[in-house]
Amino acid sequence: MTPTPAGEGKTTVSIGLAQGLRKNGKSAALALRQPSMGLVFGRKGGARGGGMSTLHPAESINLHFTGDFHAITSAHNLLTAVMNNAQHYGTRRLDPLQVLWRRVLDVNDRALRHIYTGRDRRGIERATGFDITAASEIMALLCLAESFDDLRARINRIVLGFTPEGEPVFANELKVTGALMALLKDAILPNLVQSVEGVLAFLHGGPFANIAHGCNSVLATRMGLAHSDYVVTEAGFAFDLGGEKFMHIKCRQSGLAPDAIVIVATVRALKMHGGVALTNLQQPDVAALERGLDNLAGHLDSAALFERPIVVAVNRFRFDHQDEIQAVHRYCEARDVACCTADAFGRGGEGTRELADAVVKAAAIRSPPLKPLYELSHSVEEKLHCIATQIYGAERVELAPLAKAKLEMFRRCGFGDLPLCMAKTQNSLSDDPTKLGRPRGFAITVTDFEIANGAGFLVALNGSILRMPGFRRCQPRNAST
Repeated sequence: MTPTPAGEGKTTVSIGLAQGLRKNGKSAALALRQPSMGLVFGRKGGARGGGMSTLHPAESINLHFTGDFHAITSAHNLLTAVMNNAQHYGTRRLDPLQVLWRRVLDVNDRALRHIYTGRDRRGIERATGFDITAASEIMALLCLAESFDDLRARINRIVLGFTPEGEPVFANELKVTGALMALLKDAILPNLVQSVEGVLAFLHGGPFANIAHGCNSVLATRMGLAHSDYVVTEAGFAFDLGGEKFMHIKCRQSGLAPDAIVIVATVRALKMHGGVALTNLQQPDVAALERGLDNLAGHLDSAALFERPIVVAVNRFRFDHQDEIQAVHRYCEARDVACCTADAFGRGGEGTRELADAVVKAAAIRSPPLKPLYELSHSVEEKLHCIATQIYGAERVELAPLAKAKLEMFRRCGFGDLPLCMAKTQNSLSDDPTKLGRPRGFAITVTDFEIANGAGFLVALNGSILRMPGFRRCQPRNAST
């Protein structure tokens, strides 16, 4: 469901579910994303689970890990440096006013969102900026690559910008792909760790779902499938962002298809979506929870469009009240949706055995072939309308003038048949982070487009979304801090 500051514990439940499957005698593995160091220090802390459902070695996973993020950062910025050098000496045909390729850094540095790097030999001032590494196209294409050859081909077709005549300039023109491959030769390999109960976990890649496609690598998922009967994987930031992109980008490109969908909900988040303040969440409030169930309903409706069995996992927190938990179960029962309470944090695999049973039963149901909600041949406007109305619940989509101009340029160059990757706030089904619950009667506003031709999608930026997060306000605990 839509995340809140109260926390939902999606990764904790994923790890706990895999442990529950193992407790029930099933062969199970995890295929998860790596944490961004920027987010560890910036907004949410680590991303390797919690309590009795964690991955180890914890400190290594949260900080640097195997250096994959640094390799991706280096490869991305090497391409930028070679591109800028070619522009400096006037040996390439890239128009300095139509450069799309920026820089990346895995630190939440808001001061680097927009920068100027001086004037070129013609006196033109260069405007550029930094995105966070998780938003790098190198990150996205590495997570979607199926082999070294595929990785090379994807790097070659990165669009750096356009000529003065409006023709795309591709990365292969710089003759630097081999150097980037050398930097990424280890980063493309999935990393093997384990949960606290010894379940295999293939940890690889870390694109965010609010600004990128939000899924771990295809290679890690395939490796999990090769070593176990059940693979638990996650798609970041609720079904409207992570789930939709998992289906339309990762599954479409790889041919993978899920056998079951688990939607994580919490009493705390439901009450927040029902109007309760963060500071009052420990107080029982069934009425507020029932109002908040409308948000869960939105995700259930969206997930049902893909014709997969759905299980709701109620992630138990310490201060949850039984009557509130029962209200969620009653709601799901009325919708004929399986629902299980999971105590992954407090009891690990033992606390998720019921959930594991429900998932096994759901996965045994024969589902039809996975069918996307839109075809690649549809216009970009049709794709936008499909996602906005069927997944978000919007009434319409509006394109800002800059978005229209960018889209026309991309379409003229033959990029209109790519799937869409929506960059949108994770805090609401709308593009306004303050609209909790299940907003209605709203419009999605596309402010800009970006091309990720190597990854194989167009990025539509919605509302005021930023591709470089900032640190939240921090107050010193005492004078000596």
